[in-house]
Amino acid sequence: MNAPMKPPRADVEILTLGCRLNTYESEAMRALASDAALSNAVIVNTCAVTGEAVRQARQTIRRARRERPDAEIIVTGCAAQIDPQSFASMPEVSRVIGNAEKMRAESFAHSEERVSVSDIMSVRETASHLIDGFSERTRVYIQVQNGCDHRCTFCIIPYGRGNSRSSAAGDIVEQIRRLAANGVPEVVLTGVDLTSWGGDLPGQPPLGALVARILKLVPDLPMLRLSSLDAIEMDDQLFELVTQNDRVAPYLHLSLQHGDDMILKRMKRRHSRAQAIDLCHRVKAARPEIALGADLIAGFPTETEEHFANLFSIVDECGLAYVHAFPFSPRTGTPAARMPQIDRHVVKERAARLREVGAAALNRHLSAWVGREETGVIERDGFARLPDFTPVRFNGGGEGFQRLRFTSHDGQHLIGVAA
Repeated sequence: MNAPMKPPRADVEILTLGCRLNTYESEAMRALASDAALSNAVIVNTCAVTGEAVRQARQTIRRARRERPDAEIIVTGCAAQIDPQSFASMPEVSRVIGNAEKMRAESFAHSEERVSVSDIMSVRETASHLIDGFSERTRVYIQVQNGCDHRCTFCIIPYGRGNSRSSAAGDIVEQIRRLAANGVPEVVLTGVDLTSWGGDLPGQPPLGALVARILKLVPDLPMLRLSSLDAIEMDDQLFELVTQNDRVAPYLHLSLQHGDDMILKRMKRRHSRAQAIDLCHRVKAARPEIALGADLIAGFPTETEEHFANLFSIVDECGLAYVHAFPFSPRTGTPAARMPQIDRHVVKERAARLREVGAAALNRHLSAWVGREETGVIERDGFARLPDFTPVRFNGGGEGFQRLRFTSHDGQHLIGVAA
């Protein structure tokens, strides 16, 4: 006797890869898909920052089809925007929609059109989608900016996100006010090039002006956090707020990418090694408890051992606590992909060495917390984060804030107990 057939799942599952901006957009898509009455579907929100990210996107799509054989598989995000036909050719994929289309409810209505991807460079506005809260999250990411006007030689993302465009300050404040009213303990401002916020708005207000407005008009928000910042674009007001206002999280993640001036020039970055180090020293001098993180790329084309030594040493020179170390990944269509490449074994070896120095930096940061107390935000049972983004494992649960005392660490997390 045959087993009864299981009815198809009616729910919509969203699988998010990549950046914090994707996290925000996935939550917005959840509401848009509901508005469009989408059912029995998996939306894969892809990333394209590296070749590995694209490989993971394909792997995720294949796994989704195995787990949901009867569901519609909709692929979107940066990888889909940049190379829609390659995803449309996958037998697992039902539809491909672009980064502009994914923020419209009508895109999730039933359609026979297999590929719906417009020219992202023609998009001039960033829509603000009001969100009351995030599913299973206590830290909420809010999109304030999208796209990028800079053309770093290694980066494919402008071709997936388009040119820089800002959300209106009033819309941002209203969204954060709604979240604070619903008890969200922490909001993170995010964007592709966050410090360019305001450049396309009347009067060209700097990011510091937006942060000041949020803090003033949403007094019930316990903590405001900033996502990745360009080290050269930190305006004076933003510096003052980050270093003087205790409602701004004591953590900065900087888009440094390298520590050698020649490589920085070949990357077409706009800061020098000395400028990066100076900013880190000034921030730490003004607010000693602040923790610093950075994105760093090992094995960029033409990188010599001397260049790499300058990359390696900037971790200590800047006093970094968190290092996101990436092996250089050539992206077709970027200038760096046409430069003389380094042997992949050397790239991987240098990235491994960079990760080792990053692990040592994190170990020092964690050790400095042992024996102390601090209040963290509970993200899930047994896991919290401190204001400086330090992860904590503890025996307990609940939601909101928890005072913790730290007894040890495991090299990646603090080990804490309720204080």
